[in-house]
Amino acid sequence: MTASTDRKPLPLPAGKVLLHSCCAPCSGEIMEAMLAAGIDYTIFFYNPNIHPLKEYELRKHENIRYAEKFRVPFVDADYDRDDWFARAKGMENEPERGVRCTMCFDMRLERTALHAHEHGFAVMTSSLGISRWKNMQQVNDCGIRAASRYPGLVYWDYNWRKGGGSARMIEISKRERFYQQEYCGCIYSLRDTNRRREENGHERIRIGAKCYGGEDLQDV
Repeated sequence: MTASTDRKPLPLPAGKVLLHSCCAPCSGEIMEAMLAAGIDYTIFFYNPNIHPLKEYELRKHENIRYAEKFRVPFVDADYDRDDWFARAKGMENEPERGVRCTMCFDMRLERTALHAHEHGFAVMTSSLGISRWKNMQQVNDCGIRAASRYPGLVYWDYNWRKGGGSARMIEISKRERFYQQEYCGCIYSLRDTNRRREENGHERIRIGAKCYGGEDLQDV
């Protein structure tokens, strides 16, 4: 199996890359782009924000499945949920893209930077910014801040959306029949998404129920 090559060449980073991955749908295009460019990289999965545990396991195992397909090394970091809730205390009602999200990105990318520093990675990046639901500058600021703690480590703030990246992200998700998560990930985004759905007369989120392409996987 080879990655698709219908994309512009990437500017090659100087050194092996640690890719913080939030989920398979968001990282799929980035993984294929780096494989096509011949970049040496490892996936780092650290996402203690994801709630509940069932959702966390679904997202993680989809990412593992895709990494194994390309034989990409995968680091399964701890599910540090208690620490995440402690950091989020007092931010429960903050809006998406606000200070709670900054805290969340900081926490995940600080841990990524530490792993990169301890294991000889010169470059780190993240799949968080490819989604149009995220503020890319907010993600990049957190990544640059995290990497700056360690001499010789840089955050690669490449715009993964450009050159058709966002469209290919969806195409890959449909091709691979990735599990389709329907909210950002944390308990508060789940709460707020369900609230909006109910206000608009839609059903609540069914965790584990859909894949990309609109197919129902199971009833929950």
